[in-house]
Amino acid sequence: MSDDYTPTELLTTVAASLIEDESTVIVGTGMPMLAAMLAQKTHAPDATMIYEAGGIGPDAPELPISVGDERTFHHGIQAAGMHDVMSHMQAGFVDYGFLGAAQIDQYGNLNSTVIGDWEQPTVRFPGSGGANDIGSLAHETIVAMRQDESSFVEELDFRTTPGYLEGPGSRADAGLPRETGPSYVITQYGVYGFDEESREMKLEFLHPGIEEDTVNEHSSFEIDVGEYERSPEPTDEQLRLLREEIDPRGIIR
Repeated sequence: MSDDYTPTELLTTVAASLIEDESTVIVGTGMPMLAAMLAQKTHAPDATMIYEAGGIGPDAPELPISVGDERTFHHGIQAAGMHDVMSHMQAGFVDYGFLGAAQIDQYGNLNSTVIGDWEQPTVRFPGSGGANDIGSLAHETIVAMRQDESSFVEELDFRTTPGYLEGPGSRADAGLPRETGPSYVITQYGVYGFDEESREMKLEFLHPGIEEDTVNEHSSFEIDVGEYERSPEPTDEQLRLLREEIDPRGIIR
């Protein structure tokens, strides 16, 4: 990794590049906020950001602390509530959902509930929140998380949020909307997509300075490494925006 930027700054710029202009995006607390605000200030000024607590289309003056921060309503087009946000997803109005997780499997199913046994877990996390709704109903889900053998697992300790469930056709069989599901997983090593036929994870972009073997050395399941590209490094302007305008206090950055 370059001394010119941090891993979080790289992940943020890569995540921001996946947000299309004039799209609607459910934004979660943490790095997704950085990515959403960076996208708005660069290539996607007309993307509509939706925060889980009900802020729709805001122009936040600075980085919100959480999805319930009053800044997520600043200059917004609607000050709504969680019910309204979930209803928009059910109606098919949300293009992208940004999620994090403690565990992920090869089909993009997520665990943000417990590590270990449900009754006596090693770690208990906050749980779903809106993650299950977002993973079930947004047209595409983008996951940002750290990658190692304990987070990229063959079998989840608990399935909080559906990815492609057991593989091809599983989402439709379970009653979830067709043509929905995880599209990208962003980690400190690269960006992964999902094969159209098998629905298993595959490498799309390898980050600068990362060796190809690293991908499977830090995963408990086999990731397809075929043709891939290198992730672009953050530009000077992107770094300036992150450091001087979006998160000058370094709360997340």
